[in-house]
Amino acid sequence: MNAFDFRGKTVLVTGGSTGIGNASARGFLAAGARVIVTGTRASAADYAGSDGDLAGLEYHRLDQGDAAAVAAFDPGVDRLDVLVVAGAKVAYRRAEFEIETFADVLATNLTGPMQLATKFRARLQGGSIIFIGSVASFRGTIGQPAYSASKGGLLTLTKTLAQAFGGEGIRVNLIAPGLVRSKMTAVTWTVPERLAATEAQVPLRRIGEPDDIAGAVLFLASPLAGYITGTSLIIDGGLSA
Repeated sequence: MNAFDFRGKTVLVTGGSTGIGNASARGFLAAGARVIVTGTRASAADYAGSDGDLAGLEYHRLDQGDAAAVAAFDPGVDRLDVLVVAGAKVAYRRAEFEIETFADVLATNLTGPMQLATKFRARLQGGSIIFIGSVASFRGTIGQPAYSASKGGLLTLTKTLAQAFGGEGIRVNLIAPGLVRSKMTAVTWTVPERLAATEAQVPLRRIGEPDDIAGAVLFLASPLAGYITGTSLIIDGGLSA
């Protein structure tokens, strides 16, 4: 049996229009799954020229930080096999110290994932939920109190939902990437001096690519991870070691 054969499976990836979410979605698509993705733009055509490839994916607009939008969201399926919550938000230049911005980031990064998990719980019969956290799930990040708090909360939410949903055969896990090349992290990797300084600290001497994370997402959704739930997997090139 090919453990990475997802033919006949339906996968929903929020934030699947770019970055880690898009790489994960394309991984599932290549493995034969029906893949539904969400993004914040009006249509898939609005992502032309961005870092995501939406060919072959079913696109829906969704702001996962908008509780009313999540409540009304209907991907048009009665059953899901995998839910990947990859949508996230960060604010720079100390904006997260403003309470309105702090609440906005938490709405997308923590409340939204909780709402999505509970919304699709009944459709995930024996399925898998994978949250995309961060190395910030385990430590503070100077200048980003909301991002760090939300990703830390997502770690304990993962453990709590794994306990709550386990009796239904639903596994809940978290992946914690380090610095990965994406639109969100462009403030670092597009500046040669910052990129060089970061890569010098990473044992593998490079920052991550979205595909580095996508492989782990497919693993956690596969039968190979059938007895793994409530855990977190750090993927940072060895930086946290």
